[in-house]
Amino acid sequence: MVFSSLEFIYLFLPPVLLGFFALRALGHETAIVWWLIAASLAFYAWWSPIHLVLLLLSVMVNFALHRHILRTRSKAVLTAGIIGNLATLAYFKYADFLISNVNLFPGVDLPALGIVLPLAISFFTFQQISFLCDTYRGDISHCDFSKYCLFVVFFPQLIAGPIVLQKDTIPQFKLPVFQSKLFLNLSVGGTLFAIGLFKKIVLADGIAPLANTVFGLADGGQPVPMEAAWIGALAYTFQIYFDFSGYCDMALGLARMFGIRLPINFNSPYKALNIVDFWRRWHITLSRFLRDYLYIPLGGNRHGKARRYLNLFATMVLGGLWHGASWNFVIWGALHGFYLSVNHAWSALLKPLGGRRVLPLAITRALAQIITLTAVIIAWVPFRAETLDGAVAIIQGMAGMTDLYDTKAWAGLLSDTGLAWVQFAALGLIVLYAPNSIEWVRKYRPVIDVGAVLKDRALSFFPNMFWRPSGRWAVAMSTVCAFGLLQLYRLEDLTEFIYFNF
Repeated sequence: MVFSSLEFIYLFLPPVLLGFFALRALGHETAIVWWLIAASLAFYAWWSPIHLVLLLLSVMVNFALHRHILRTRSKAVLTAGIIGNLATLAYFKYADFLISNVNLFPGVDLPALGIVLPLAISFFTFQQISFLCDTYRGDISHCDFSKYCLFVVFFPQLIAGPIVLQKDTIPQFKLPVFQSKLFLNLSVGGTLFAIGLFKKIVLADGIAPLANTVFGLADGGQPVPMEAAWIGALAYTFQIYFDFSGYCDMALGLARMFGIRLPINFNSPYKALNIVDFWRRWHITLSRFLRDYLYIPLGGNRHGKARRYLNLFATMVLGGLWHGASWNFVIWGALHGFYLSVNHAWSALLKPLGGRRVLPLAITRALAQIITLTAVIIAWVPFRAETLDGAVAIIQGMAGMTDLYDTKAWAGLLSDTGLAWVQFAALGLIVLYAPNSIEWVRKYRPVIDVGAVLKDRALSFFPNMFWRPSGRWAVAMSTVCAFGLLQLYRLEDLTEFIYFNF
């Protein structure tokens, strides 16, 4: 069940909200928690009932480990828990990938296991590892099973994040939060959900066919002409932006309908002026997890520059592998590891200059943004391509290195590219200059610590246009939602969110 599906919007969400309203009115905190757990498990079981057993076993085993660590403060138990979680993730996600690579050796022909990847296993595994680590550090003194279970399975963030820490949500699972400002919570949550639905159905899915065409032909072995290569790369750049941004908005909005604030996970990443800034804005909770639970334990920046760059590179390679069992994801992670190392090295090189500028600030910022975005676009190519050869073909095309190609294969795409470039221009203006969803509703605290997240951000050229709970804005957001639903009715095949695959 996808947030943007008719089944979710009409059949799942309304009864879940009605049950929540009834229990909220009766003042039953425990009943509300169990109601949301039951709804979340039903949401997960819609995809695959058999994998619901794995999710429940994971929850119960990790809670038992948490209780044991609380009593004993045993590092051995913590280590065993981390290894067990990672081993489970590795088996389901990487076993067939490992077998396929072993089979490359002469005389080796191991049969594939044909393992079906359980939905959201990467996300609930990381959350539970963080919980065990927080338990060992003494950040958790007590947590009852129901609230721990809801922390893991809460349906707005279960499938594709954000990756929440226990301190983000468990303290909110109490009656005063559930009973707070019902109208405001529904207004803010509904607004974010409507904006996210529009981004996903209209913007992301609207531009996806261009990316699918180019990458499909490239993966099929076709050399890619220069214009087609850039059209494909830019189309996917915008598709994944609005797809993931739309998902994050919908997740935040759904949680807020129940009074829960989640951490921000997406903050206009294409406005970044360098790669470090990009990773502070893109999949923010994954970046936080990789930093706190991988980069820092590896040594961080505590052992000299060379070790720092190695740690950065290793962290990003593993972060790429987390996205999927493919060498293309490893390459994507390695590119970003290289980018981050260059970024830090460049900053260290400029530090003796004391911040003196050669060019005017506006030009410096524009160049920095162009360089950063270009690097990100190039890295998206192996991330999207199904094959390494397909990624190479598109990169070669972007560099103008494709001399011979089948004109008939590309005739349909290249016969009239004017509309594509108009779409790119319009979407570019949105991602580079428009306020994001969190900025639109920031006055009403849509996320945890919204002031700290957005404190340095210019809000808008039109400060009076920011959202507020009013009749005018209700009509505007209803129109946005209706337009998204209208497009949803027209779709022949509903597409999942891109991050549902990870």
